[in-house]
Amino acid sequence: MTTASIQNGKLPVKTVHKRRNGGRAGLAKLVITMLVLLYVLVSLVTLGIGAADVSITQMAMDWLFSGNGEAISPRDKLILFEIRLPRLFLGTLIGAALAVSGAVLQSLFRNPLADPGIIGVSAGASLGAVATIVLGGTFLGSFVTVLGVFSLPVMAFFGALMITILLHRIATRDGKTSIVTMLLAGIALQAFVMAITGILIFMADDQQLRDLTFWGLGSLAGATWSKIGASGLIILVSFCTLPLLANALNALSFGEASAFHMGVDVQRIKTIAVCATAAATGAAVAVSGGIGFVGIVVPHLLRLAIGPDNRYLLPASALLGAVLLICADAVARVIVAPAELPIGIITALIGAPFFLWLLLKRRGLLLS
Repeated sequence: MTTASIQNGKLPVKTVHKRRNGGRAGLAKLVITMLVLLYVLVSLVTLGIGAADVSITQMAMDWLFSGNGEAISPRDKLILFEIRLPRLFLGTLIGAALAVSGAVLQSLFRNPLADPGIIGVSAGASLGAVATIVLGGTFLGSFVTVLGVFSLPVMAFFGALMITILLHRIATRDGKTSIVTMLLAGIALQAFVMAITGILIFMADDQQLRDLTFWGLGSLAGATWSKIGASGLIILVSFCTLPLLANALNALSFGEASAFHMGVDVQRIKTIAVCATAAATGAAVAVSGGIGFVGIVVPHLLRLAIGPDNRYLLPASALLGAVLLICADAVARVIVAPAELPIGIITALIGAPFFLWLLLKRRGLLLS
């Protein structure tokens, strides 16, 4: 690069974009377009999948020819609008939230093995949710009474936020946040929080244990419009924030010193990124329970396909994360029908082998 390409001591943003994506912008746009079409197709197909037989095509024809939907039976309306559509929207929000959070943290840590759970955010959210389930009838009874259905997502978000604030305080010194310190502190705090969660589980009665077991494995079975409203607002606010970080995350991939010389306020970007991912992950865990590996698998696959440019990686991750979770939910509904398999089992069966492959691949690179 020539001296003329440096303006006021800062690397031009266009140069950063060109380096990060390696000229694959056209391919990235094509992939995003295909993912939009795939999401629409998968959504229409999964709306007709389940223990109850409902034909989306027939319902659409009845709606068109009747003019006001009166030809659709009350049973089909109930299944579509009160069960399957809420699951579809909730799966979209959670899949997108976990995948985008993983993409942001991987760019921030500059490590493809990073995941929303790596800094203890998921553990904090789980503690808040478990505390609500176990103590909702005693110590937190008044809190649950006031907030009602919103108590679980609020407590999960509060738990995730508290862990995030604590991590930020531990890792920040003289106005600078150490990513390495945050990572190590996150591992320690996660172990501590899981110990407290274990104590609460030990205190639970039989009914609460059944609820905790099913919730801990992850599920969209309890999807309702009220839950979507409670968690969706937090997730959508985070989504409005994270795409604005794309250019800064691209610069951070060259290292914090290089990003600073490119004009990036490194400390501010790290704070916003961690808090936004904590909010999105906390809200997602609150309403779905433990669903793992989405934040690892989706961003890594897309980096292989379209490159690391976060301008394209973040929206593509949201789309593919939504598609993956919707498909996993459809499998969970039919594989042991009329019962339902926890969705976390499906994502773990897919994600765990992929994680091991990725780990062995990186180990091979390190040993070569």
